[in-house]
Amino acid sequence: MGSNGGSVWLFILVVFFSSSLSSVVNCSGDYDPIALDALIRLYVKQTLPMHRTGTLYSVPLPSNFSGMNASAIRLRSGRFWGKGANLGFVTIPPRVRTAPYVKRIAVVYQNLGNLSSKYYQIPGYTLVAPVIGFKAYNASNIISFGDQELAFKVTPDPISIHFPGAAEAQNRTLQCVKFGNNGSVEYVGNMTQPNVCTTKETGQYSLVIVSSPPTASPEKKGRLWRWWVIRFAIGFIGLVSLILVGVLVVKLVRRWRIRKMEKESEKGVAFETFWIKGNTMPSASMIRTQPGLEHDYIP
Repeated sequence: MGSNGGSVWLFILVVFFSSSLSSVVNCSGDYDPIALDALIRLYVKQTLPMHRTGTLYSVPLPSNFSGMNASAIRLRSGRFWGKGANLGFVTIPPRVRTAPYVKRIAVVYQNLGNLSSKYYQIPGYTLVAPVIGFKAYNASNIISFGDQELAFKVTPDPISIHFPGAAEAQNRTLQCVKFGNNGSVEYVGNMTQPNVCTTKETGQYSLVIVSSPPTASPEKKGRLWRWWVIRFAIGFIGLVSLILVGVLVVKLVRRWRIRKMEKESEKGVAFETFWIKGNTMPSASMIRTQPGLEHDYIP
């Protein structure tokens, strides 16, 4: 009885913690992929013991994650090697091994749906399909589930990821993209089949197209044209003003030089002045040295 009561209290604690974590993830507005992955793992750990080995089931998520779905399946490694697994839009072929080897594995599948662009973004690209992810964990001990993530060794056929709901791209090539655990982009490559990406690794995948440059609306073009006209008019007026100021400065400098010359002349011999076209010019009123003969001899 005490053991059952302890299990009930542990279950209630897990539910409370998961609800609190889901509220933090959504209310913070950060849309952190790492926090989302941890939340889904927590719900899988909570529900996995309730389902039989080899049965794919839907993982219940909080209502504030509407549009997103997750599923999980627990498999024996021998069966996984012999038959592979079908996770909805993800097909894992036979002859796939895990690294390291474990007796039982749990494969967790995610489809972020209409929340994909909230958690994953690529500068210069646009998502045209939901982000689909899958990961494998050691499920030999359900108590320690989620602590050890497993890698796949795929030979010879790759894993296929289908995107039937991909948006149509007008004369633009769809490309596959793989995201890292923290939402970073690991690679962008071409598809081998229509709306299908192939891989040999676990992770999050989607389809993208190169973003087209935004086209200006007629109203925006009109405002842009008026702005260019105003800039041209301001520049022209500024240029004319600059020329006028330059001419004025040249005249002022010239007058200043003339006045300086006049002052210098006043310090020496005084000359009479007369006006020529609005300017005063020095003028000698008399001959200072009278002519004279050097000798008194007159022939």
